[in-house]
Amino acid sequence: MTSSPQQFQVDLRGVVDLLSRHIYSSPRVYLRELLQNAGDAITARRSLDGGGGSIRITPIGQASSEFVLRDDGIGLTADEVAELLATVGRSSKRDIFDLPRQDFLGQFGIGLLSCFMVADEIVIRSQSATGAAAVEWVGKTDGTFTVRELTEPLPIGTSVHLTPRMGQVELLQAATVRRLAETFGEFLPYRIAIDLPGGGDDAINHEPPFLDVASHPEKALEYGTTVLGTQPFDMIDLSAPGTGCRGIGYVLPFMPPPSARQTSRVYLNRMLLGERIPDLLPEWAFFVRAVVDSTGLHPTASRESLVEDDALEETREAFGQAIRRWVLDLGLTQPHRLQQFVAIHEVSLKSLVRHDEELAQFIVRWLTVETTHGRLAIGDLVQRFGRVRYAETVDEYHQVASISDASTVLVNGGYLYDADIVRMLPALYPAVLVERVDVVSEFERLDPPPLDDRDTTVALEARATAVLADVDTTVIVRTLDRQSLPALYVADPEVLRKIDRTRAQGISGSLWSGVLGKLDEITSSMRSDDTDLSARLCLNWGNKTVRTLTRVTDDAVFSRTVQLLYVQALLAGHRPLSERDRALMTTALADLIALSAGEIEPDFLPPLENGDA
Repeated sequence: MTSSPQQFQVDLRGVVDLLSRHIYSSPRVYLRELLQNAGDAITARRSLDGGGGSIRITPIGQASSEFVLRDDGIGLTADEVAELLATVGRSSKRDIFDLPRQDFLGQFGIGLLSCFMVADEIVIRSQSATGAAAVEWVGKTDGTFTVRELTEPLPIGTSVHLTPRMGQVELLQAATVRRLAETFGEFLPYRIAIDLPGGGDDAINHEPPFLDVASHPEKALEYGTTVLGTQPFDMIDLSAPGTGCRGIGYVLPFMPPPSARQTSRVYLNRMLLGERIPDLLPEWAFFVRAVVDSTGLHPTASRESLVEDDALEETREAFGQAIRRWVLDLGLTQPHRLQQFVAIHEVSLKSLVRHDEELAQFIVRWLTVETTHGRLAIGDLVQRFGRVRYAETVDEYHQVASISDASTVLVNGGYLYDADIVRMLPALYPAVLVERVDVVSEFERLDPPPLDDRDTTVALEARATAVLADVDTTVIVRTLDRQSLPALYVADPEVLRKIDRTRAQGISGSLWSGVLGKLDEITSSMRSDDTDLSARLCLNWGNKTVRTLTRVTDDAVFSRTVQLLYVQALLAGHRPLSERDRALMTTALADLIALSAGEIEPDFLPPLENGDA
């Protein structure tokens, strides 16, 4: 008996347009929806009589112009077909309270309509496991459908028949069908087979390796290599019993690009939801890529992402705790491995802990900083030193480090985020005192020479300052603990920036040279009149070379020695040499060698102008 054509209880053309433009990302989801419906039918039959368990797909090929997907699930009666397939939003996958059931894949009752994105007509033939007559349903994109009971019985289950619409043939052909079936259904707990052209079929699904790590860790690792494209650094067991989630977190063996978004591969009841699902892990867990299966998370209508609800938040919190435990356990049992992990992701970790107190509480202790006692983990730093001093820039660090007391510690805060991390320490370790150093203030604390030597050192300062006038450097004499160190180059950050701008002016075009010059004028106007914008060369009165320099009467020898001390101090302070500095060093050194060899007399040595080569 055939029914007269009936109208869907929606505007079908509008629904298809809605599905293709706003809900589903691609027509390829038609096969995912068919697999979900077939899987739900199998689950329902197993609850009824314990039967069912296979899906067979016949792609379009030389032997057939029709795509067919068959299952041996519970099937449908004529009344069920008319009611369920005619009303979008209605679904048999509900319990007696009309609530969605957790053991079914689909929830929205619109999955079958996705087939209209690849075909103009859908034919469904079904035999119910309840013994009712077989039924055929034919739906068309003009918004009509027909239902008729068949006189001959069919095998228990349902078959869906599709003839591709123009431009969609490839999606129903063997190569694409296999690829889509493996993508969406490779881990489903029943047999999925694709018919072969010469007869027989080929099963495409298997057990998910990420759900049984303890029994087969090598398979889980191999799967992680496939997911990441390289072998993972480590694997983290992820579990959230409250939402039926379990899987693996694969730790990246490389630092992801700054623009990369943290995503996860998520399965619902072992059907792929999506390969790049965001927000499953805490935002700080950027170094993990998760692969999980869930029975309790809720998909959106498109079944391509997750609803942001309490279940997702509970899962995210549970996974975050698991990742924290992994970090802590690694620190206790394999500290060398944790050091390797931090070395890979340190910059990104430092960036995040500045704004994420949760991450900072358990990861900061393993981050490292450069100090005057070598590179130290922050946990070791705060354990060894109750007072932590830091320099804001690399230049300041190198200048102050040269005169720091060995019993104290100085941290180089000039690297990316390190100064921010050091400033956070009192909040994380209340017993620690953090102090920023100021270059000029540090050198002002140095002891001047003894009173008995004051006249000699004042004369040395004036004479040496005259030699370095062309490089805007003032000479001071102080007593340093390190007798082997003859001189230090001292300049606050603003002085160094001024020097760098001056050097840039010398190598840039007229336009940028003018801009940099104007910047110098603005900067100078913003400083007080008595501010000294010159750098300083600090001569160490405790050094033998400096003391000897006071007894040099020949101006040429004196000037060349001072200039070499200046260049040496620049190098010791990790300052780049300008072209003028290099010429000064080369010429002064050559003249001193000539003097020592007796090739020229001091009295006949011409005065050396800065910049002479």
